Amino acid sequence: MRLDRFFALALSIAGFTAHAQLAPIDPDWREVEAPPAPAFSAEGLIALDTPRSALRFGVAPASVALGSDGIVRYVVVATAPSGAVNAMYEGIRCKTGEYKVYARHNPGSGWVIAKDPQWLPLQSAPMPRHALTIARTGACVGHGTASSTAKIVSDLRAPVARFDQPQ
Repeated sequence: MRLDRFFALALSIAGFTAHAQLAPIDPDWREVEAPPAPAFSAEGLIALDTPRSALRFGVAPASVALGSDGIVRYVVVATAPSGAVNAMYEGIRCKTGEYKVYARHNPGSGWVIAKDPQWLPLQSAPMPRHALTIARTGACVGHGTASSTAKIVSDLRAPVARFDQPQ
């Protein structure tokens, strides 16, 4: 990764942390029931830039959905150097800087629904750097979501560093 992209990512993460702490909580907000995990293909994934990870991550573009509750839901596929492929059905709540895993895909048995999934902070979780990348480069604009599913997919395909937003 070029040094300037590294510094851009570091500054964005720092900004995300600061902004996430200031996001007002809406006590009336309710998450709608997540739709079932969508079918996906490991072909045609939108590659994510995830430094310091042995896994390659990609978003299945047809799976990206913007819910009426403001949650951006998607399937992300992780490919190990050995060729093993796993997928997660996740959601990002831009307003609070959090993500949730709804289901995991096992190659032999299909989708397994997560038991009692919880919203977790994007900036402090050890594994979801891919979720932070999705938030930062496509799903979120400030504390809001991108304007449409098409915009999210377009931005994920051609990510830019956004210094004016917390992702």
